[in-house]
Amino acid sequence: MPRLIENPTIVTAAGNKPKKIEEFIGRVNSQTQAVSVARMKSPSGWVEPGQTPVFDEYSVVLKGSLRVACKTGTIDVSAGQAVIAAAGEWVQYSTPGAEGAEYIAVCVPAFSPEMVRRNV
Repeated sequence: MPRLIENPTIVTAAGNKPKKIEEFIGRVNSQTQAVSVARMKSPSGWVEPGQTPVFDEYSVVLKGSLRVACKTGTIDVSAGQAVIAAAGEWVQYSTPGAEGAEYIAVCVPAFSPEMVRRNV
């Protein structure tokens, strides 16, 4: 039988400003190891430490703009667009635009603080 996820769990976010992460599916909210699905709401000027995760991350921007820096350049992802960051690739996410960003992030396997491997 399908399983209803009635509410997300708010997960603590890394970065220089408060960011809201609502995990619907993942290790915390549904005890799902294979995939995580979360809605992110990042304010203008938010930036997180760089990371080299051991999961693939698929992000779909719903509002605003998400900036994704990697070792070879920077990609600005606008509302209605998506970006894929492969496992093992160094990336850094930020929302420098005035509107910030709201986006859905899907991680395969599911996100965990140990697997994100943030720069210190």
